[in-house]
Amino acid sequence: MSDEHTETGTGWPQPAGPVRPGGPAGEPDPRPQAPDPDELSPLSPQGQPVEDDAPAEDADPSAARSTAVAVAAAGWRRFGSATVMISVLLVLLGFTLAVQLKTTSTDSSLTAARQEDLVRILYDLEARDIRLRQDISGLEESQRQLRSGEQGRQAALEEATRRADELGILAGTLPARGPGLAVRFQAGAKPISAIRVLDAVQELRGAGAEAMQISGGDRASVRIVASTYFLDGENGSLIVDGRPLAGPFTITVIGDPATMRTGLNIPGGVVASVAQDGGNVIVEDREVAEVSALHVPRTLEHARPVG
Repeated sequence: MSDEHTETGTGWPQPAGPVRPGGPAGEPDPRPQAPDPDELSPLSPQGQPVEDDAPAEDADPSAARSTAVAVAAAGWRRFGSATVMISVLLVLLGFTLAVQLKTTSTDSSLTAARQEDLVRILYDLEARDIRLRQDISGLEESQRQLRSGEQGRQAALEEATRRADELGILAGTLPARGPGLAVRFQAGAKPISAIRVLDAVQELRGAGAEAMQISGGDRASVRIVASTYFLDGENGSLIVDGRPLAGPFTITVIGDPATMRTGLNIPGGVVASVAQDGGNVIVEDREVAEVSALHVPRTLEHARPVG
């Protein structure tokens, strides 16, 4: 038997080479012939199968190595880009999970609460809101009352101050200024008597005088108040509240000038009476009359306010 056949144990010769299972005797193998492993080698240029019958001396070893290196580098580049992309996606996924967990942990008490609990929480919040609004209203009302009380106290204080000033001017304890008259007495054949000066004071008071003082020729002044008295002194002088004043005499009065002038010039009044005695009364208007003399009040021993 030749070298091209081998014994199969069946008595029939078998061709040399790989044994392929077949179908029934005399039928070809239905399966396709498997590709040669050398045809799948990545070193074959452009994926073409390597020819078995190509002589070994025709293949370029350097070209094969360059092709292998290029394929490996491209694979590593694809692997590096995929790694970076996967890393970025993992970081974003971790950040999203962290935010989700934080939000869930923050609202977990309300999320896990029952409907009855949520209703009770809402009711408590509404009740608290009502109480806070009531507190705000109470505070605003207190503020209005305080402001009103403060305004009332301020108004009362201003009124009391005004009243005290008026009483001080009337009592002669405070100086005063305002429009008024200057009434000068010039003696004639007879000296100016105390009764004539008192008549002039009474007429001025009746005409609305608010503050008065009398001055002598020596520039001494005495405040005229309700308790002021006048006496005749020696050599035509006057004694006003115990203080002597030499003539001529001048009464400075604050009030309405026209009304007081009319009161002094009534028929049979002080101007006419002084003229009968040979004297003269000169009345001058003053835009600003100064009443600076002060009366020293005395301590009352018996009179007490009724209250």
